[in-house]
Amino acid sequence: MRSGVAGRWGVFLFWVEVEAEKREELATSSRRHYSGRRRRRPCWSREVSPPRRRPHPAGPLPRLGTGTPGPARGPQSCTPQRPAPAAPAGPMRRDVNGVTKSRFEMFSNSDEAVINKKLPKELLLRIFSFLDVVTLCRCAQVSRAWNVLALDGSNWQRIDLFDFQRDIEGRVVENISKRCGGFLRKLSLRGCLGVGDNALRTFAQNCRNIEVLNLNGCTKTTDAEGCPLLEQLNISWCDQVTKDGIQALVRGCGGLKALFLKGCTQLEDEALKYIGAHCPELVTLNLQTCLQITDEGLITICRGCHKLQSLCASGCSNITDAILNALGQNCPRLRILEVARCSQLTDVGFTTLARNCHELEKMDLEECVQITDSTLIQLSIHCPRLQVLSLSHCELITDDGIRHLGNGACAHDQLEVIELDNCPLITDASLEHLKSCHSLERIELYDCQQITRAGIKRLRTHLPNIKVHAYFAPVTPPPSVGGSRQRFCRCCIIL
Repeated sequence: MRSGVAGRWGVFLFWVEVEAEKREELATSSRRHYSGRRRRRPCWSREVSPPRRRPHPAGPLPRLGTGTPGPARGPQSCTPQRPAPAAPAGPMRRDVNGVTKSRFEMFSNSDEAVINKKLPKELLLRIFSFLDVVTLCRCAQVSRAWNVLALDGSNWQRIDLFDFQRDIEGRVVENISKRCGGFLRKLSLRGCLGVGDNALRTFAQNCRNIEVLNLNGCTKTTDAEGCPLLEQLNISWCDQVTKDGIQALVRGCGGLKALFLKGCTQLEDEALKYIGAHCPELVTLNLQTCLQITDEGLITICRGCHKLQSLCASGCSNITDAILNALGQNCPRLRILEVARCSQLTDVGFTTLARNCHELEKMDLEECVQITDSTLIQLSIHCPRLQVLSLSHCELITDDGIRHLGNGACAHDQLEVIELDNCPLITDASLEHLKSCHSLERIELYDCQQITRAGIKRLRTHLPNIKVHAYFAPVTPPPSVGGSRQRFCRCCIIL
């Protein structure tokens, strides 16, 4: 397995560290081709410079060497529009029907393969745009013409190096940034433990147009500043990140829309204050298991990020109802709230939230042990879009709360998943109340000791496609008189 990865990785880096014999062979071929003209060196032997051509929008096939500056034209765009560097003057750069002369001659004279004669180079470029990183690098070794197409910057907008995570070092990221330049939009370095701040600093200088950056698990990273167009950043489990790194980041990324800080255990309220002050466009924030976060920091987020739609604060055990009040007053567009294991939250806070955030679709209230049926009553009245609700280990919930939920605005067409495991007061009556939830796809009933097989069977009669997750422990038979009879295991039966 290791040798296979190494082989693929060698292909991936071929254009960075090509063998000397390859260079000499191509250089000799180039001299014969141009017959005394100024030699054009292979792309990997020249000084690193910005990509050779402008990207093209989706729609009509592009013409090599041309392009119209401007933003990308929607999700179907093959390549964003960015101005290309000015071409040097001279006879070698004259245009021939939109293709520079040197490149035109390369395509028309040097490559005799049938595919190069039959297919326009613009079509080949579009085909290459659908290839993954490894395949592109292999294609670049076929011929000089394919090398030009494969290494075109428009093909290197999205790079995911997760498969090579053990081999990636800082210098690789630096080389990628120099090759891709302003074309790169999305880069995932998830799990690349060898990448540190120095490499990211070089990356930020060369890839100013990066929009999505995933550094999940890059534990050597302490900051990721210098990317002004960044919209989504994932630095989950980068436990060396502190308030100073967050401050440097958000000051230069005012357009940040999604920030994932899961497992950043050193973050305190001061870091959240910087986010609230500099990220007014923030839509998604994940603070799961950021144990030092309190009400003070999250209230600042609520007041500064009015467009917030998704908040995960699961495991932030220090927060109280003050957070729910702040969300209700400042974030009316909230759709997803995950506050599992936040045991200080009560019915009072959820009442304020439900009365102000009518677009709620998903709520994870697992182990919010203080909530009662009162919270379910408010959700049933004020949250008609509710689709997923987790009440696991909410031991004060009863059949009456489920009755209100089953008769609520969300019941008939919206509610898809409800989790009631470890709710000891729930009985078969709750299942009767959920029969009217025609969109219900899954229900969790683990450790609900008063739920019976008969109750589940009746529910399935009305909702035949529902998935019921429960188990029943068979009664252990009494020991025999002689004590030699084998006991039965109290195993689980999954329905």
